[in-house]
Parts: sequence; C-alpha cells; structure tokens
Amino acid sequence: MNALGQSCLRSNPSLNPSMALFVGCPMWGVRAWVGSFFPPGTRPAEFLSAYSRRMNTVEGNTTFYALPDLETVRRWRDQTPDGFRFCLKVPQAISHHKRLVACDAETEAFVRCLQTLGDRCGPAFLQLPPTFSPERLRDLDRWLARWHSAFRLAVEPRHPDLFGRYETELDALLRQYNVARCVFDTAPLFSAPPDRPATATAQARKPRVPTRRTRTADFVFVRYVGHPDLDTNTRWLMPWVEAVRAWLAEGRDVYFFCHHPDDALTPRLAEQFRTLVGKAIPPAAPNQLPLWESA
Repeated sequence: MNALGQSCLRSNPSLNPSMALFVGCPMWGVRAWVGSFFPPGTRPAEFLSAYSRRMNTVEGNTTFYALPDLETVRRWRDQTPDGFRFCLKVPQAISHHKRLVACDAETEAFVRCLQTLGDRCGPAFLQLPPTFSPERLRDLDRWLARWHSAFRLAVEPRHPDLFGRYETELDALLRQYNVARCVFDTAPLFSAPPDRPATATAQARKPRVPTRRTRTADFVFVRYVGHPDLDTNTRWLMPWVEAVRAWLAEGRDVYFFCHHPDDALTPRLAEQFRTLVGKAIPPAAPNQLPLWESA
C-alpha cells in the first residue's frame, strides 16, 4: 500500500468508495529535508524514492522549464510505489512562449512524457500566464480540443478578468472538456506581513487572485499557498478539510498541493493538512489502519 493508506479512505462507509485523496508538495527533494522529512544521510539520488514513501503525489514543476529525456521519466516511474502520482506541469514553451498556438510538436513531446509514466501519471497542469486574457479563450478551446483526453488536465487562470466578467465563459469551456479549474488559494500567504525574506519573495511571485472552489471536472486540483506560521494555517485549512470531505463523498479524486514560503517547511504543512483530514474522516472500524501510515 502507498504510504498514505488510500484504501483506508475507501473503506469509510460515509464516503464514496470510488474516490481517492492525494496530498503532496510542489517538489520532491530539498536538501533541508534531510534529517527531518527524510532520514539522516539520504542522498539526492534517493530523494524521490524517500519522498514517495511519505507522500502520494507531487507537482512536477521541472517540466515547465524543460522536458527530461524519456529514460529519466522511466527512472522517476520506477523509483515510486504503486498508487503514486506525478502531476507534470505543461512546458512554458507551450503555455507562455507560444500561448497554445502552433505548438503541436511541443504538446506531443509532453504527452510522450505522460505516457511513459504509465499508471504513475496524475493530472497534467497548465498554468496560463497573467497576460492570457479572455480574448485568448478561443486559443485555449482549440488547444483543449486537440488534447489527449486519456490524460486528465487542470488549468490555472491568472488574468483578473477570468475571475470576473469572463469567469462563467471559462468555466463552461473547461466543463466541456472535463478539465479541472485549478483551485488556487493564496489568501493565507497574503494575510501575513512581508517581514521575512521568504514571505516577501513568495508574495512578489504569487498572484493575488480570488479563491474559488469551482469544480469543472470529475476530479479536483487544489494549490494552497500557506501562511509562514504553520500554526496559523489551521484556521485557513479547516474550510478546505470540509470541502475535501464533500468532494470525496461525491466520489471525486482530490489532488491537494501545499506550498510554503520556506521550502524547508513545505512537508510539515502537507502533513499538517493530512492530519486535519484524518481527524475529519475517522477510520470506519477500531481495528482499521490509520488514515496516514508512518514512514
């Protein structure tokens, strides 16, 4: 069983047995995790294997900058256990440089990476640039029409008008293709004063957009950017715990990624969230395995 004990979730009679919950970080290896999240002495070559014993999904942001060769992707697949999911980010060559236009070759190369992951492939993740305005929704429509529907996809808008006047149009387009609207919550981050360098840097890089819980597909994809103080996140996370409980009860797979201004603390934030979920969704029987297994 994967280290997150998904079968425990499925055996709770209050939940739809077809759903699954995936909780992870935006990366799988940070040297500062050695000795805390990773066992002492863990080498960089062992980071992915060690990570996948503690989390059951990861954002694959590395593919945003450049695609790895397929042999590297095979190694990623082989270093992880059954049930683990990579959520690879669509390359910036597609999303930012070509703006989804005339990028069939780049898209096919990315899809080959997804195919190589086999059953370790989770939803791919398309982040639209902040300048991707409603006038470009037709380009998104054309690109989605050519997307390989066998692979789940989430789309994260960042243009302000896609959270206002044209939001309904975007959501309808995503529903047409069973594509998830990435649920992006930066409110906890921006509620903190920028009195720490890591916080100030994160606030400068992350968009300050309204938080939505809109579901446009048969799964949910959430990116939560936390408050720098871990304890303060509890009040921000509890509404998400209730939302996740409802989505799971509907039979939806939920992918929930935790970001922290300080990369060293990201796993602790993810573990904090899954502990809160574990308390909200107790085991169905006294002798049932815990929701989250220890490493």
